[in-house]
Formats: sequence, C-alpha cells, structure tokens
Amino acid sequence: MLTVQLIRENPEFVVKRLAIKNFDAKEAVEKIIALDEKRIAIQKDLNAKQSEINSLSKEIGALFAQKKVDEANAAKEKTGELKEAIKNLDQEMSDVASQLQKEIVLLPNLPAEIVPVGKTADDNVVVKSQEGVVPAEANLLCHWELAEKYNLIDFELGNKLTGAGFPVYVDVGAKLQRALISFFLDRATAAGYKEYQPPIMVNEASGFGTGQLPDKEGQMYYVGLDNLYLIPTAEVPVTNIFRDVIVKESDFPIKCTAYTPCFRREAGSYGKDVRGLNRLHQFDKVEIVRIEHPERSYQALDEMVAHVESLVQALGLTYRIVRLCGGDMSFTSALTYDFEVFSAGQKRWLEVSSVSNFETFQANRLKLRYKDEKTKKTVLAHTLNGSALALPRIVASILENYQTADGIKVPDVLVPYMGGLTIIK
Repeated sequence: MLTVQLIRENPEFVVKRLAIKNFDAKEAVEKIIALDEKRIAIQKDLNAKQSEINSLSKEIGALFAQKKVDEANAAKEKTGELKEAIKNLDQEMSDVASQLQKEIVLLPNLPAEIVPVGKTADDNVVVKSQEGVVPAEANLLCHWELAEKYNLIDFELGNKLTGAGFPVYVDVGAKLQRALISFFLDRATAAGYKEYQPPIMVNEASGFGTGQLPDKEGQMYYVGLDNLYLIPTAEVPVTNIFRDVIVKESDFPIKCTAYTPCFRREAGSYGKDVRGLNRLHQFDKVEIVRIEHPERSYQALDEMVAHVESLVQALGLTYRIVRLCGGDMSFTSALTYDFEVFSAGQKRWLEVSSVSNFETFQANRLKLRYKDEKTKKTVLAHTLNGSALALPRIVASILENYQTADGIKVPDVLVPYMGGLTIIK
C-alpha cells in the first residue's frame, strides 16, 4: 500500500509511475489528497475543541470557587455542547478515514525505474537464456501423453474426484513430486532459509496484508462459513508471520522457505494453455520469502534470482529469465523477474517462477517495521518472495525434455531423492 505522505508530496510522480502499469491514477490521487485534507481539517477542529474544553474545565473550578455559579453552569453547558460536537467529529473522522483507506488500497505499487514499458507478456525483456538438455527423440510427446503412457498422472481420476485442474499423481509420478519438493527445500535451507510449515488457509487480514485482498478476491477459494481463504501461495501465510511486528535491524536478512499446496480458481482460463499441467487449480510449490533492509533489498532480489537459477540449472532445463514490463506485473510488485523453461513437446515456454521485490508496499499493509539503530525511529521494511520452484510446469518440462526411446531419464540431482531410480520405464 502506498503511503498518504508519498501521494501528497509527489502526486504527479505517482500518476506518472503508475501509468507504466497502465493504471490511470489521476482521479484516485486527487480524491485521496482531498480526503486527507478533509481529515486534517477535522483533526484541527477536534484539537481546537478539546483545547477549549480543557480551558473551560479549569475555569469552571475557579468560577465555583468565586461563587460565580451562573457563569460556572454556563461554562459547564458549553463544555457539554463541545463534547457533543467532538463526538460528531469523531464519527466524521472515522468515516473519512474509512473512505481514504478504501481509495488508497486500490492503488497498485509503483514500478521500479528499470521496469520496461509495455502492456503484455510480449513486451517483457529477456535478460538471460541458457540451453539445457535437448531430447534426441524425433517424434516428441507432450507431458500429458507421457503421463498416461507411463502411468504417472491420472487427469481423469482427478476430474472424477474433484474436477478439472485437480490431477492425481500416481506411483512414480507421486514420487517425482515428493523428490522435487525435498530437493527444493534442501537447497533453500542450505542457502540459509528457515523452513516453515504454515497453514494452507488464512484469514482476511492475512490476505489483505500481502495484497491478495481486495485485488485478487475472485481468484481465491473462499470458505464462507469460517471466513477463511485457501492460500494461492505460501507467500501469504509466511510473510504474515511478520504482520504487526517490529524487527531489529540486526535481524536482517530474514530468510524463510515453505512448501505448501496452492489453490487458484484461475477463472476465465481456457484453451491450450490449460491442458495437462499447464494451469491447475491445485498445485505444489516451494516458496522463498525475505524481509530486508531497504538499502539491501535489490541486492537480495539478485541473490534470490541467482538461487532460482541454480535450481533450473541443476535440473538441466533450458530456461530464460525475463524482466516483466509494467502491464504484465502484479498489483503488489515493484520489480519482477520470471523464469521460463522450454517445453520440448509443446514447443513453448512455461513460466515456473516469479521473483519479486515489493519494497514497502506489503510492509505498509502489514505494519511490518524495523527499529533504525541510528535514528531510533521505526521504519517500514522491504519484502520479497519467489517461487523456488512451482512444480507442475517443472514436471511437464522434465517429462518432455528427458524423454528417450527407453523411457524418461531422471535428472541426476533427483536420483538420490528417487531411491536411485535413473529412468522411468
């Protein structure tokens, strides 16, 4: 969430930067400033009336002491009128503050200076690409055909049990899922990330804290009876561990990781992009989260990108890293790098990770601060997160890129996690 101070002091800058995200903020910014001016005026009136009450209270005692009963009673009556006026002003202040909050939470985060201008994924900038394993097979199968051939994933059974987008992993397919989760977690903890196992349902305050609410409410599964939401990513519960917390400056960097299933309605998704594992309603993911000092958050972002890159390199996959343009960025992000792996069977790129710096946007909603050791003031921290990694499209890419005439070769780094299995036959 942007701060009112930033909007008041730099309205033209805010409008200009949000235009990079193709968001017209001019009217909203003007409304926010007007509401804040009204709030300030009400506060001044409240202060003046409270000061007057304080003065009258002192006078009343003195007047009674001087036997000036009528004047004392008149002062008491005036005090009563002022208290009633303050009560009305308090309600007006509450209403204005509520309107101000509703307006400001609808503004996206400002994009960083290096975010490219653009409207769609076609305008993203490839910053690095590297070729990995290339299948020797001439007639390549897509992962859903391989999953059926080797009895790894049962899409029809998932449809029977729940519905489309909820696959059932079978036998070696399930073992491959578990192997990838363990591999990703082991790499994360070795890199200094503390492992958590958080709830997979969160309350409304948690959804608001990381920016899923109210922006992505329609994309989340909602448990109405208990007013809870199934998480779309472990980012939500893990980052909310630090909601309403003041951390020590010496605590930085705070590095967390978690494996969770993730749930997304993906309303409106259709066509070839949703076939097989391309787009699911439930999937597994290992997430990394960092709470950082503002001066070091972009260094931390580079470190997180390097960590994710080490994972796709270890798996031997062909990949590229893209910097998202303004129109393709999330509501909360200041800068995002996506990782895409090449799907040899489908002959297309599949996104497997987004690594983002949110600067103070989430921290302001979370009231996540740190104590500056020099100034002794509390300052908003920076938050970052990344997928390290999401499993479905990684599995799709492994199946398609490692297919051979004899079966599907298991990437070397996964062999120990697969009980020594080197090829899926």
